[in-house]
Amino acid sequence: MNLELQDKVAIVTGGAKGIGAATVRAFAAEGARVVVVDRDAQTGAALAGELNSSTRKALFLQADLCRPSHCRKVVQTALRRWGRVDVLVNNAGFNDGVWLGPPLSEFIGSLERNLFHAYELTRLCAPHLKVSRGAVVNVSSKVSVTGQGGTSGYAAAKGALNALTREWALALAADGVRVNTVLPAECLTDQYERWFASQARPAKTRAAIERMIPLEQRMTMPREVADMIVFLASARASHVTGQLIFVDGGYTHLDRAFGHAHSKWG
Repeated sequence: MNLELQDKVAIVTGGAKGIGAATVRAFAAEGARVVVVDRDAQTGAALAGELNSSTRKALFLQADLCRPSHCRKVVQTALRRWGRVDVLVNNAGFNDGVWLGPPLSEFIGSLERNLFHAYELTRLCAPHLKVSRGAVVNVSSKVSVTGQGGTSGYAAAKGALNALTREWALALAADGVRVNTVLPAECLTDQYERWFASQARPAKTRAAIERMIPLEQRMTMPREVADMIVFLASARASHVTGQLIFVDGGYTHLDRAFGHAHSKWG
């Protein structure tokens, strides 16, 4: 399917690794121009360099998105380089484990790392997205719906992002800008791989998680999340807005007992 993204300009935050890197690659495969935004200069530059060896359509920007000035620089640089913004993917953030114990300052810090930059970048991109009749795709988490325990900051940030998806979709609808959110659950990112490696019995730990995923008893791959992000950003999703779409093998909403009993049923 041609997603009609040739030469569209997409900004992808947290674009150097995991779901972000898979999203960058998926946009590049569709011929889009991609602004890769990340703190990790080495990995981000390497990814952009790899893509530029064949397409010359990737630009890496090292940024600390907790700083509004860096958010402004991202948008300004994209406009100077390519003159437009068609897509914003708010992917940057991580589950930082800020729970009920730490002081309020740490909770606010988690919101800064996982939420505030999404607001600031969307605010800055909105005038340009109105011109291009573009799209915003947010990356949330099943934690925003199910909770997890021990991660109040991250849960609050992602829950707010879900609410803002609906708010922004309505606020920007008259200008033809669509806003949607993708929610992964157990996705096999680099970060998750490192966590498995830190466990006493990595294979057993992973198997226990995978047994709880109804569809195929396996973790979601980053490219599977990326494919949904790129589709939602494209003209092929031209009448889809304000939606929270789970890419999780049924983990969030289906009865997880199915994962244990499916072979008996058949």
